[in-house]
Amino acid sequence: MNKTEAAMHVARSELILGGQKSGKSRRAELLARQWLGADPTHRAVLIATAQAWDEEMQQRIARHQSDRAERVPGMLTVEEPLALAQAISRCSRADTLVVVDCLTLWLTNCLMPADEQASGTMGRNRDMAHVERVRVAPLLIAIEEAAGPIVLVGNEIGLGVIPMGAQVRAFVDALGQLNQNVAAACQRVTLMAAGLPLTLKDSQ
Repeated sequence: MNKTEAAMHVARSELILGGQKSGKSRRAELLARQWLGADPTHRAVLIATAQAWDEEMQQRIARHQSDRAERVPGMLTVEEPLALAQAISRCSRADTLVVVDCLTLWLTNCLMPADEQASGTMGRNRDMAHVERVRVAPLLIAIEEAAGPIVLVGNEIGLGVIPMGAQVRAFVDALGQLNQNVAAACQRVTLMAAGLPLTLKDSQ
């Protein structure tokens, strides 16, 4: 165990935010590895929300699966692109750490069906109010009621230039609101940058 791992401890619930390749998934994996190593009865489950809608995404998912199996060999994987709240409730146990990776792709799946993702269009973009009521509200309840620790990974995409397209701006707004809601429900919130964690909230 290196110094970074030794300094980490598993919170009841943690939201890990960051940009691309910021180290957010790696932190979630380190927490899972630490949880598994703390007690031989502990289990860890990854709920993967990605969908392989094109060849590049298929290769990316396969690479992540291979790397994750090497870094955290004891963690099981459950694929669930939409029914996230139900998956958390189903997988969560007092002895089980649940990792959700990631909220950003999950929101994309909720707002944009797979056929639209493949074509790069959002012609049948779903109403955000409906998604908040049907998907987000149950997710927040599932986080609060989780029987064991839960770690959720998401992207912070609101720090760059304002997108020109109305639909992209709407998605950035929706993701920002989702991140705020999940952050409010979590005990700890961590922002990752260049592989380094910055604690934004820790109410333990």
